[in-house]
Amino acid sequence: MLVESRRIRDRYRLLEPIGGGAMGTVWRAQDEKLDRTVAIKELLLPHDHDEQRTEEAKNRAMREARIAARLQHSHAITVFAVLEEEDRPWLVMEYLPSKSLAATLVDGPATVDDAIRVGVQISSALAGAHRAGVVHRDVKPANILVSEDGTAKITDFGISRAIGDVKLTATGEIAGTPAYLAPEVARGEDADFAADVFSLGATLYAAVEGQAPYGTADNAIALLYKASSGEIIPPEKAGRLTPLLVRMLAAEPAERPSMDEVEQELRALLPDAEPGESVLAATVPETEPASVPTVPAAVAVPAGEVTAVSPGARKGLIAVGAGAALLCVAVVVAILLVVRQKPPQDTAAPPVASPSTSASETPSAAPSTPPSAPTSATSAPPPTSPTISTVASSKTPADALTAYYSLLPGNLNQAWNLLTDRFKASKHQTLATYEGFWSTYSKVSASIVSENGPGRVTARISYVNKSGGTKTDLNTFTLVQDGGVWKIDAQS
Repeated sequence: MLVESRRIRDRYRLLEPIGGGAMGTVWRAQDEKLDRTVAIKELLLPHDHDEQRTEEAKNRAMREARIAARLQHSHAITVFAVLEEEDRPWLVMEYLPSKSLAATLVDGPATVDDAIRVGVQISSALAGAHRAGVVHRDVKPANILVSEDGTAKITDFGISRAIGDVKLTATGEIAGTPAYLAPEVARGEDADFAADVFSLGATLYAAVEGQAPYGTADNAIALLYKASSGEIIPPEKAGRLTPLLVRMLAAEPAERPSMDEVEQELRALLPDAEPGESVLAATVPETEPASVPTVPAAVAVPAGEVTAVSPGARKGLIAVGAGAALLCVAVVVAILLVVRQKPPQDTAAPPVASPSTSASETPSAAPSTPPSAPTSATSAPPPTSPTISTVASSKTPADALTAYYSLLPGNLNQAWNLLTDRFKASKHQTLATYEGFWSTYSKVSASIVSENGPGRVTARISYVNKSGGTKTDLNTFTLVQDGGVWKIDAQS
């Protein structure tokens, strides 16, 4: 049968194989119904299992693939569909013209700057997955795709473990490589969030050092033994990345940072970041909570569209949209200077806490954890919220996000109009549920507002409940222009 005539479900025409390995073959294919190019992974089930074990492996693969299909993030390959054809699973995925990081490293190690740029993007996707309760389980260079413009995306969430990759087969062979396994996983324990952190650290280590942190071994079993011990070769070429790598590669899972912390620290190491960017910033006064619901693992990628994110697109903290709020604070300060002869503290502003690892705030539900820290009973007069014209005049997504929060909770109708219809529909959002959510909050502030890609903004959002408690989350937003106005389209 000619490849050109081979079809799956009478819809997907297989064009050519573009990759493969122990898990199966990846095809470039044409979705003839939607007229778009897709990638289709044909999963190969273990040939050395009996019928029952093979069926179990297939069911696990289908289950893991469905979990992966629920995850959407601009730096994770989107799974469009999960099919069963010819008695085995097939994954229909986003097609990204790219090379795997493993293939790229064949030509030699990456620079520290390039490794950091890739690490920022991949840690962002993994942090989103972890907030949604999903562990990747097989982070390694072969599962990271890098396009010509530097966009990096991770693929194969959970699939390898589902069909027995990196495990001994009946013949004593190992499918896959244990070179990037966390020590506890190499010893047979289940992979968790800390295991993903180790594997990403091992991947970035290999990118700059030219070999995996366990070194080399004559066979996979010997490498598995090295991995189980947790003893790594200290990095020598990682430069400013070294302290973070050492923490990520700690033998004890509890000593590793969370993936949110990894992303934050990698952003601070970006070569074109201004000193202190992404880790130090003044809190924007009187801004309000994120109006964007929690999305499992992040920013939605429209069907068939590849979101190109330039790793170097970083800008400094901008707070133009908070101008009206700052003016009001200045008036309050001037009055108090006359009375007290010294500048006051804004005691109504919430303390900026470390970002939580819980799911992001949504405008249609209460925070994922109840507020706890009481605030002072003394409060300064609330500032006048800016009008929607402030947002309409925003020249950058960072400006727009800052201005959006400054509308809340006093100007709900205006803020509501700054969410895209696609976002509202995807979350079954109505103005009534939106108003209901914000009725429980007295104040919100946005700080560390920074752009990390076209239309992509990261910010720390601190919420003050009317009962007096506070909560802080680190969120990433996608904004798009609609009629010349920047609007929020997605959040992770």
